[in-house]
Amino acid sequence: MTSINSIQALKKYREDHLISKSELARKAGLSPQTIERVENGGPCRMDTLRKIVVALGIQFEDLNISLND
Repeated sequence: MTSINSIQALKKYREDHLISKSELARKAGLSPQTIERVENGGPCRMDTLRKIVVALGIQFEDLNISLND
């Protein structure tokens, strides 16, 4: 399970790089509603998180994401 801080870090990265939710969703192969749900702290499978991270062009280590929180 990912922590709230991890999700906030993803959202901050997206916003800092001026990437819209729709653009991220398109790049990740997800719906904009899924991006919205994840950023609001909703349930998120590991595969979904991986798609978001890959679409942002970053690595888990770049955000200090702990997968065991």
